Amino acid sequence: MQILDKFKQICAIPHCSFNALKLRDYLVEFAKSCGYSVEIDEFDNIYAFKGKPKICLQSHYDMVCVGDAPDIKLIFDGDILRAKNSSLGADNGIGVAMMMEMMSKFDNLEILFSANEEVGLIGANGFKKEFKSSRLLNLDSEDEDGVFIGCAAGELIRAKISKEMVAIKSNLYELNVSGLPGGHSGIEIIKDIPNSIKIMAEFIAKNGGKIVSFSGGERSNSIPVNAKALMVCDNISYNDDRVSVKYLRNCECEVIKQSQNILDFINSFSQGVRSYDESLGIVRDSINLSIINDSKDSLEIDFFARSMSEDGLERVKFETSNLARLAGFDVSFFERSGAWTPDIGEFANLVLNFMQKYNPNARFQAVHAGLECGVFVAKQRGLQAASIGPNIHSPHSINENLELKSLDKISKVVSDIVAYYQD
Repeated sequence: MQILDKFKQICAIPHCSFNALKLRDYLVEFAKSCGYSVEIDEFDNIYAFKGKPKICLQSHYDMVCVGDAPDIKLIFDGDILRAKNSSLGADNGIGVAMMMEMMSKFDNLEILFSANEEVGLIGANGFKKEFKSSRLLNLDSEDEDGVFIGCAAGELIRAKISKEMVAIKSNLYELNVSGLPGGHSGIEIIKDIPNSIKIMAEFIAKNGGKIVSFSGGERSNSIPVNAKALMVCDNISYNDDRVSVKYLRNCECEVIKQSQNILDFINSFSQGVRSYDESLGIVRDSINLSIINDSKDSLEIDFFARSMSEDGLERVKFETSNLARLAGFDVSFFERSGAWTPDIGEFANLVLNFMQKYNPNARFQAVHAGLECGVFVAKQRGLQAASIGPNIHSPHSINENLELKSLDKISKVVSDIVAYYQD
């Protein structure tokens, strides 16, 4: 399959979020070699078109780098493609590869490779052009049974507390949590995946410890895999196999005076699903404790809240903010993306018809995550959008894998749709 060859080439080029310029330049040269007019904007989005397009394909070209990534060693295991001890980057590299294949086959097509989606939809939010086409097909979904026509709103909540250090004489321990499964903080939030920061805070609190330092998590849209801390306590009375403990020494150490407030806040915070919509079979509201950063003068905790409605997002923000302020934290908000309300129009129905040609189980769905096409629909009046993609499991983790038979189905659907709009 030529799409897999293109994906292998993408995997060979480092393209972690905020560090994907080599792949950007590669894609620009590829587009030019196919006869496309190409522009790069200030956000590193790659916009290209050829002929008189009636449809635009869109994917993001950055990836979440976990484990050994961006050093990606591909493993073909029957129908499954994964990577050795790293995220695979099929989210959304396989969408990019499908687009490259369509660019080499068709003469009337519009293309957007967007930048830094995984760190707050930065490219999509910054994109200023108006599409020539009135139809946008996003290739960033991960379930072959879905034609996605709606997505969740999301916002980063940052709680910050000023630190005051005080001296205490006690036993000093080094703590580590690592190697947890991790996962996407929207799509996989329903799986109750363990959170390294929550595990660490519980361990310190149950041992009557005080914090010397505490950091953990990888990015706002991932369930934390790793955490590390230094704590002092008289002795270890509570053990958890997920926490490695190293005794350092008995000493007079500087600890965070607000340790109890910090631990109370983290331990009383409810991680995960807040409400569920049985009629749609989808999470309605959720929140993920994503990152804890410990600097010289302050400690910051980032949460990422999601909801299928604007009201639901505001409710989760309100509850979390009040809990944070009760513990003495200041609160601020970043990276808001709006909900994409489902709208079943002519284009959505056409995409579903083509999907059902290869997969009779395909149906309209919404996803508990952000999709860039939702941003574009809000910006450009009259733009019709849908999102599809092959089965990708456990994105944003070292367990990420792609079903190759599913890729074959979806690539045929994309080719049929683009061919339909060539006249």
